[in-house]
Amino acid sequence: MPQLLHQTDAVRSKLDQSAATGIRASLGGVFISVLLGAVKIVSGILGNSYALLADGVESMLDVVSGLVVAGSLKIAVQPPDERYPYGYGKIEPVAALVIAASLLATAIGIAIQSVREIRIPHHAPAPFTLVVLIVVIVIKELLYRYLLRTSKTIDSNAMRTDAWHHRSDSLTSLAALIGISIALVAGKGYESADDWAALFAAAVIAFNGGLLLRTSWREILDISPPAAVVDDIRHIAAGVEGVTGIDLCRVRRSGLGLWVDIHVEVPAEMTVRDGHTIAHRVKDALMESNHNVMDALVHIEPSRV
Repeated sequence: MPQLLHQTDAVRSKLDQSAATGIRASLGGVFISVLLGAVKIVSGILGNSYALLADGVESMLDVVSGLVVAGSLKIAVQPPDERYPYGYGKIEPVAALVIAASLLATAIGIAIQSVREIRIPHHAPAPFTLVVLIVVIVIKELLYRYLLRTSKTIDSNAMRTDAWHHRSDSLTSLAALIGISIALVAGKGYESADDWAALFAAAVIAFNGGLLLRTSWREILDISPPAAVVDDIRHIAAGVEGVTGIDLCRVRRSGLGLWVDIHVEVPAEMTVRDGHTIAHRVKDALMESNHNVMDALVHIEPSRV
């Protein structure tokens, strides 16, 4: 039992480190989003660009999403207790669901206002807004890649969703850049190109929001991890001495960790005590693996051969 407790603490320590890494990355993204959002909103107002203004509002939502991700990671790694025996991992996909929903709401709001702006004659955007957008696009794309890389390192769907939130911001900035460029180059009669760009950006945001919403919802419904992960878990269990086969293996994600239900086969003539020992060996092997297994329920069955 002390050995199992030590292994559980080791897994917990690894998850805590992953959460800390994710929280630092999310809060860094929040700081950058605040600065960029403020710059875009002010530039959009002074430069007469609704596309840039809408882009700034979307950046401010990145602030909210970053804080949601940081909070969810902190809660998700809390250890199980009597009231929540399976831990708090589900808060992570719920956070991703909230962020995805906010993306869809943002897209609808930008689309409605874009249509209004297209119908109302107005002046062309100021040339300096192009410089602002170029700088924003570069910074946001770098931030997206950094957060996406971090999400893969700690295997966090919420952080992956947050990364795509920044990518959508980069895309809206690119759309605004194209729209403003058309309005400035084409001249009179093309002032609304800026607003059409904002409308296109809204469509991109809505598309990404829908994809992320589906991914988060599937995780809440306990979708199985990739087949390669499940196959590796089966392979680890099958490699334990005394195991003659694997009958059933179910794996689900909860936050940054995995929960495993597995049926292993042992020789039919084996005693209950020996079968119990093998079950603990299988559990030990899974929890010592690189898959962040939080717990494994091992069921022993007699070999069919």
